[in-house]
Amino acid sequence: MQSPDSIREALKAVKFPGYSRDIVSFGLVKDIAVNQGAVSVLIQLTTSNPEAAARIKADADALLKGLAGVQHVHVDVRSAGAPAQAAHAQNPGQGQNRVPGIKRVIAVASGKGGVGKSTVSVNLACALKHLGAKVGLLDCDIYGPSIPLMMGVKERPTVSEDNKLIPPEGHGVKLMSMGFLLDDDQPVIWRGPMIQKTIQQFIHSVDWGELDCLLVDLPPGTGDAQLSLCQTVPLDGGVVVTTPQEASLGVVRKGIAMFEKVNVPILGIVENMSYFLAPNGDRLEIFGHGGGKSEAARQGIKFLGEVPLFTEIRAGGDAGEPVTAVAPDSAPAQAFLAVGRAVQAFLA
Repeated sequence: MQSPDSIREALKAVKFPGYSRDIVSFGLVKDIAVNQGAVSVLIQLTTSNPEAAARIKADADALLKGLAGVQHVHVDVRSAGAPAQAAHAQNPGQGQNRVPGIKRVIAVASGKGGVGKSTVSVNLACALKHLGAKVGLLDCDIYGPSIPLMMGVKERPTVSEDNKLIPPEGHGVKLMSMGFLLDDDQPVIWRGPMIQKTIQQFIHSVDWGELDCLLVDLPPGTGDAQLSLCQTVPLDGGVVVTTPQEASLGVVRKGIAMFEKVNVPILGIVENMSYFLAPNGDRLEIFGHGGGKSEAARQGIKFLGEVPLFTEIRAGGDAGEPVTAVAPDSAPAQAFLAVGRAVQAFLA
């Protein structure tokens, strides 16, 4: 005889499409009823992707029908925003979990590390602030937070009267990062569920106030943090960062596919480390050039711009003084401001 607990345990074999985690650990199984061989399961998704819903329903149905003593199975898979699916298709950002006061949430992602994603996130946030927007920046790289260093902020968040974290500010941008909550060099050794819970708290337990845009700096890859964010808050768009060479572009395609799987519109691609101008004026294409632009054309998405290698960008990040914030008229800052204007057009 099956019980709700045994059914829940069995459903751990059903993976979320495209991920190694199962639907139980993601908290998607909301209700289980068992009555004389009949099993009814309610699965609530936080994405409106019909392909993901169909796959989960088929896998769960097949698994449950194969269990001993189960004669009848009913699997109800409900997608996010299902009652207003047509409206959601026109405005993918609408959903039940939208954070009051935050108009847009945009994720900055890459398929691999080392492409300068956090550098782009920091300078894009400062660019949008310079262009007149109210901006927040959330560091979702729980294992390797770098936003506090790059924004020059070391203070810990305070707590409001309603027990919410008050985010520190750097260069006019509201910030939240695991780096604010840890001692220097203290490692984070957590499994996936803890990552998911932390990201949920960073979204819903932080007093972000009124923001035109919350930028989210994702860790590299397509794992727990990325899916947890998509489950926590409706994303209005994703910005993908790459470097020109094929080794980077091949992995970036996985990042693009990730956004597509969770029904997040891709705002475009930024090509970082595009080229280097030597002191004598020679242009050196160290990592090749144009790969990001050609990949955007191949994918049919917008190319947001290229950012050359400037020593000022690296030095500003190390010193906690992003070049776009401290020298907005400089050539390095202008590269990020061009990307900022493209994103600002979407925000409008």
